[in-house]
Amino acid sequence: MQQPNLDMDALRTLAAILRLGSLARAAERVGRSQSAVSQQMRKLEAQLGQPLFRKQGRKVVLTEAGDRVHAYARRILALNDEAVHTVQGASIGGAVRFGLPGDFAESWLPAALGQFKQAHPAVRLDVEVDRNGALLERLDRGELDLVLAMGHAQRADAKRLATLPMTWVGAQDAARRLRSSDVIDLALYRPPCFFRQAGTEALDKAGLAWRQAFITGSLQSLWAGVAAGLGITLRTSAGIPSGLTRLDGRHRLPPLPRVDVCLHGNTDSASPALKQLRRTVTEHALAELSGKNGKPLS
Repeated sequence: MQQPNLDMDALRTLAAILRLGSLARAAERVGRSQSAVSQQMRKLEAQLGQPLFRKQGRKVVLTEAGDRVHAYARRILALNDEAVHTVQGASIGGAVRFGLPGDFAESWLPAALGQFKQAHPAVRLDVEVDRNGALLERLDRGELDLVLAMGHAQRADAKRLATLPMTWVGAQDAARRLRSSDVIDLALYRPPCFFRQAGTEALDKAGLAWRQAFITGSLQSLWAGVAAGLGITLRTSAGIPSGLTRLDGRHRLPPLPRVDVCLHGNTDSASPALKQLRRTVTEHALAELSGKNGKPLS
């Protein structure tokens, strides 16, 4: 018996549902109505002869078969997109200057940029890693073309990709240190820094005493200071190094706000190379960061 050819659009929709956390948001992303998306999923289920979703209380989650199909869908889509980008990318040239903060430079984004460079060998890609505010200042001066940054969603050029929870971070023995001291030692960036501002404002509001025990301008040295027990810090839930631990109200620490992750840059006069880079960063950011929002399927 001839095997059915799975619908590529339906697989892309399935991946979008899991990435974005709801059928409604996936429908908006792929440019279809919710009823059309539901029909796509029913067609996939008919082709495979297995249900892909099941009810779990008020939520909808993947079945075991759905989980397997999703894993294959990601691989199929990645190969498809790699083939398209490689063929199309060979004809794209020019130069693109991209800025990103260390939070993402030390985790998933370099691999994404490597894939972009492989798919577009004629594009000269210049990458700058710096603090969020400094990157946006350089973008405004025309020294960068595209910036991925946190905490500046109010800008007119911001395209929100994710909203991540902030969390307190400390060394493995941070809980003991917090219990044994009346003053909280903090490891912080030099001002201006919105993480610093959010943390100190939360502590002041909770009436907790704190002091600046470790001050730096580098994320790498910030993590080193925290790992050494010189103070606790706060970042997003993405990219926390292994060996450090998340802290919360159980450690008498106040709750923290969420932070927006946005792409910034002028889209009106974007070159083909810049448009492709923007697409690549957006796709990888959605895939890597959406699971850290903590939002269930609905």
